[in-house]
Amino acid sequence: MQSLTWRQRLSRLDVKLSPYLYISPFFLLFFVVGLFPLLYTAWVSLHDWHLIGGQGEMIGFANYVAVFDQPNFYRALRNTFSIFILSSVPQIIAAILIAYFLDTNLRAKTFWRMGVLLPYVVAPVAVSMIFSKIFADQSGAANALLAMFGADPIGWHADPFWAHVAIATMVNFRWTGYNALIFLAAMQAIPREVYEAAIVDGARRWRTFFSVTVPMLKPTIIFVVITSTIGGLQIFDEPRMFDTMGTGGADKQWLTLTMYIYELGWGAQKSFGRAAAVSWILFAIIVVIGAINFFITRRIASSGGKGDL
Repeated sequence: MQSLTWRQRLSRLDVKLSPYLYISPFFLLFFVVGLFPLLYTAWVSLHDWHLIGGQGEMIGFANYVAVFDQPNFYRALRNTFSIFILSSVPQIIAAILIAYFLDTNLRAKTFWRMGVLLPYVVAPVAVSMIFSKIFADQSGAANALLAMFGADPIGWHADPFWAHVAIATMVNFRWTGYNALIFLAAMQAIPREVYEAAIVDGARRWRTFFSVTVPMLKPTIIFVVITSTIGGLQIFDEPRMFDTMGTGGADKQWLTLTMYIYELGWGAQKSFGRAAAVSWILFAIIVVIGAINFFITRRIASSGGKGDL
């Protein structure tokens, strides 16, 4: 067998190594800005690490024990999931309905599709500042509108539930249009023959929507639910800018987990160790939700359902 020349060996090596070289920048960037900070945060969480004093002695899981003993942690956890539920459920429903209407024969389709994405382009801080004025307790537009109908004013900042509703409204304003475009892309991937068959069978428009469109959007709905959950667990800008103090309210009625991390690390305690511990607890919650998403998606795929993206 004739031995390969140097050029032939170099050519074969190029074919084998080129794909890995092409994808290596992503993994290098992920290691620098993703994996390394994650591992370093775990290391910090095991130390008595002070903002000013720096690294102290290793104390094991004492930071985690201290966090679980603090009432504000459970308050922040409850607030985070409450805001998530109040934002994600109506957000997904509204996004599906908006996508459905955008998928119809509208005039100036591009204009309307770009229009629903505009709130997502607006800076979160700007949105929070505008809505904090709308939901002001004394001179807000929301209470002024309620007064026009003879209703009593709502303490948007005093009542925890209504504070969560106001913050969830900010989140919905920014993300509904973004998710609507995701659902629109999924709807356009549904074969038109399916709709034609439903029309031939005598199905009305609403029946087609609930019996054809929604079932075939199941994988996309699961994807949007999980991404909305992850985003909801990391919410920071909206509650932070909801009042002038930015501390989550006088009674921490809208304190979220990310705000609690900021409070531990840069607030009165200045404990990077405890802040890192809460960060890893939050990461564990996200991993659990991601695992639930994986098993649900795999079950749907194994059932042979239609509409997989």
